[in-house]
Amino acid sequence: MSRPHENNPENSHEGEAENVSGAEAQVIPLHGPGREKPDQAVQADRDLRESEEAQEHLRQERRADAPVVEFPGTARVSPARTRPADADLLPASLRTALGFLRDRLTGDYTVDEFGFDAELTETLLLPPLRALYEKWFRVDTFGVENLPADGGALLVSNHSGTLPLDALMTAVAVHDHAPGGRHLRGLGADLVFQMPLIGSFARKSGQTLACNADAERLLRKGELVGVWPEGFKGIGKPFSSRYKLQRFGRGGFVSAALRTGVPIIPVSVIGAEEIYPKVGDIKLLARVLGLPYFPVTPFFPLLGPLGAIPLPTKWSIEFGEPIRTDTYDADAVDDPMLVFTLTDQVRESIQQSLYKRLSQRRSVFKG
Repeated sequence: MSRPHENNPENSHEGEAENVSGAEAQVIPLHGPGREKPDQAVQADRDLRESEEAQEHLRQERRADAPVVEFPGTARVSPARTRPADADLLPASLRTALGFLRDRLTGDYTVDEFGFDAELTETLLLPPLRALYEKWFRVDTFGVENLPADGGALLVSNHSGTLPLDALMTAVAVHDHAPGGRHLRGLGADLVFQMPLIGSFARKSGQTLACNADAERLLRKGELVGVWPEGFKGIGKPFSSRYKLQRFGRGGFVSAALRTGVPIIPVSVIGAEEIYPKVGDIKLLARVLGLPYFPVTPFFPLLGPLGAIPLPTKWSIEFGEPIRTDTYDADAVDDPMLVFTLTDQVRESIQQSLYKRLSQRRSVFKG
């Protein structure tokens, strides 16, 4: 006797459906025995992604906390991120020029009581003088360690060359080689400040009248003050008298040093005597123009403006050992013999230094 469901077609389809359902629900391992089940694989992938995200987050934090790397003369660079800016793409010289123009237009610059404009001096005046210093005269400096890093000092130098280029080159040497990039505040003759344009630039570059009052004010402010006691007698002497120091006047520079207690630093310059070899003087023309002399050189006035180009002689500037003045009593300035003795000591120190350097020089143009 057969069972009811075996001959019932409906029951027969239900059995097939059950078999099909059972086939679909059956799990067939695709990777062989011992592999992870699908829900375990999904969880492993999720854990791996979270681990990678955590490691990337840690790396970003480490880069953010990395120290800033700095190189001299360059912008600050961070390993974590860089911030491009249009200003950083410009050359340093162009950025300086643009900053200078901005300050001029806005009036955001300072001038001291003597008319000294440090920004104008460093931006406009020093670069061409530095090119002359380094490329044309190829100046060697000695005794820079004798220049004080701070505080006042009186620099006393020989004077020569028909035009006062030795004073300008000494100013470049002080600024570029002295500790802290200090400026030399030169004491000039009245004629310098009476000349149009030249007098204005002289004031703006830190020069002032050669008088004791201004010298003492600058020294008390802690400035480096330059003086050339030979004056026009030294700068305008004939070529036959080169490197022979002229008289140093009455020693006014020594009195200024004694009153302020600053050291006197002898300075000797080699090479300036030969840039314009003075072989003559047109005195009549000098009187008409109000000049102390009108020089005649092998090239001037014969070649006109071309004759005004200085010869490319090899220079050396030496800063001698300081002569102290703070060891004297306050009333020592009133002792004329002491003033004369110190003046002669400074002059002799410069003269001996000149002779020493000349004995070591092999050529006017090669040094």
